[in-house]
Order: sequence, then C-alpha cells, then structure tokens
Amino acid sequence: MGKESLYRQAEAEIYSVTDGENNVIANMASVSCLLNFAFEDFYWVGFYLVDPEKENELVVGPYQGTLGCLRIAYGRGVCGEAALSGKTQIVDDVHAFAGHIACDSKTNSEIVVPVFNKAGALIAVFDVDSTKISTFDQVDQLWLEKILNTVFTK
Repeated sequence: MGKESLYRQAEAEIYSVTDGENNVIANMASVSCLLNFAFEDFYWVGFYLVDPEKENELVVGPYQGTLGCLRIAYGRGVCGEAALSGKTQIVDDVHAFAGHIACDSKTNSEIVVPVFNKAGALIAVFDVDSTKISTFDQVDQLWLEKILNTVFTK
C-alpha cells in the first residue's frame, strides 16, 4: 500500500476516534498511536507540548516509541525550530542538522509539524522520527498538517 493510501486510512481512523472528543491529551494520544501503527518506518511518534509554566519551552507529551527528551527549548533542535518558526521542518539526515538533539541515536530523519488550536495559538509540535535517511517528504507534510489542523482546530 502506498503512502497516500496509508494516510487516507489513518486519517479516517483518527477522525473516527477523535470525533466529538474535546480533550486535547486524549486526542494527542490517539493520533500518536494510530499513526505509529500505520507506518512501519515511523520509529518515534508524538507530541511535545508548549509548557504553560516555562516560557519558550516544550515538554514531552503523549507519544509512542523509546524515551524522548523531556524538555526542549524553542529554537533548539528540529522540534525547537518548528516551535520557534511555526513552520513544518523536514530533515533528511538529522546528523547534518546544526543543533540536532540526539534524544535517541537510532533516529536518522525527522519531520516536525507545529500544532495550533482554533484560536491560532501554538499548543505543541508533532514529531515523527525514522531510523532511515530521507523518510519524509512533502506528502507527509501535507497529510500530517491536514490531520493535525482538523483534529486540533475543531
């Protein structure tokens, strides 16, 4: 099954589970779980939440995978850059990314998508890691942004 088909199937499952659910953490846990199981190349899948108690800092949220970094400052690493810029980051080789944070040495490529609420405020970043080089592309960006925007801006 191709990437587009996998995303279509995961999207339907995610919308089915999150429809009518307003709890952000429950929705984040469901999105992480369903996307983790949909793609065999997704090694670490989850959210880093904007910490309301520490300005410009993310704290690990719901995820699937090995132990993640507990805290990431805005501008630091791929997640911090996505939080600071408000733009999706696709990194083909994390070892070539200046300032990469090695939470897990098995990670080789990464996509991080900023997550906004319906008021337009950044609430988290969604991080997906792969053990393979160049796993992520514009197709991943398009689908992940669409799914996350639908789930968290309703």
